[in-house]
Amino acid sequence: MADPLNNNKNSRHSLLPSFLYSSSSSMVASGYASSAPSSRVVIAAPREKVEMYSAGYYVACGVAGMLATGPTHMAVTPMDVVKCNMQIDPIKYKSVTSGFGVLLKEQGIRGLFKGWAPTLIGYSAQGAGKYGLYEFFKKYYTDIAGPEYAAKYKTLIYLAGSASAEVIADVALCPMEAVKVRVQTQPGFARGLADGLPKIIKSEGALGLYKGLVPLWGRQVPYTMMKFAAFENTIELMYKHVIPTPKEQCSKPLQLGVSFASGYIAGVFCAVVSHPADNLVSFLNNAKGATVGDAVKKLGLLGLFTRGLPLRIFMIGTLSAGQWALYDTFKVLVGLPTTGGPAPAATELAKA
Repeated sequence: MADPLNNNKNSRHSLLPSFLYSSSSSMVASGYASSAPSSRVVIAAPREKVEMYSAGYYVACGVAGMLATGPTHMAVTPMDVVKCNMQIDPIKYKSVTSGFGVLLKEQGIRGLFKGWAPTLIGYSAQGAGKYGLYEFFKKYYTDIAGPEYAAKYKTLIYLAGSASAEVIADVALCPMEAVKVRVQTQPGFARGLADGLPKIIKSEGALGLYKGLVPLWGRQVPYTMMKFAAFENTIELMYKHVIPTPKEQCSKPLQLGVSFASGYIAGVFCAVVSHPADNLVSFLNNAKGATVGDAVKKLGLLGLFTRGLPLRIFMIGTLSAGQWALYDTFKVLVGLPTTGGPAPAATELAKA
């Protein structure tokens, strides 16, 4: 039977190559597989269909994560520069306002954008791994748990899936994070990625790029666990208690608005949970041979939890909201549903 979607001359072209989509002729125009128990769920794309939980689906999620994460982190580089300097030298950079003032006075407007290249590259790679692998591990752990337990312990699955994804994604991020912190907090160290990366390798060896990996895990893994679990649960509550219309009946712009709002709420929790480790990452990457004890001694235990926190809450809230909105926008453009929503019943999970 001819696919009416392919016969529609006015239909839009897919943003992903055709090999990423299912070509099965058994898929119906509504975007769902037949009622046979062995059928896999598919969602209609503008011209073709992305098969849910196929390799193409995870690639699409990875591309969406890359486009959502790298550019948004680069956009908030000025706030990141001030935050990192407040963490490294709290005496010189006493507050957000004075921090911007000192940097502008000493380094000019260009000083606020130092480290934009390693930020863009590092967080693009991390975003691809984080989002694409999260979708993979979420499905993987759901299958292990089975329909009944997956519905009952969904938050544990969100936490386990996001933690697994972040551990892997941070291996790609760590070298760029090391360069970024040095460029942003050590005037005269390097102009950017091109001269900063070889300079670290020459002085500390390739392993010097990974000396902050454990603190990075300490920051990013709890951050990502909170980000994904808080988002998934917040968006479920939004459709349950705030939005009067079932998700599937809401317009795509409204669904993306819900993603943005839920992402901001999740971002606030992320910033608070991961902030002490963020201070440690900045301190250890800035000072050669520094230890966690040195960071606690200089910043103080209270400072470890509070130094630069208001700015980071604003920065991470904005980042998280923007990322979830961009991530879901890309998914919509390639014919996938937005992330999250009402919790599926066990019987629905069994059919997936």
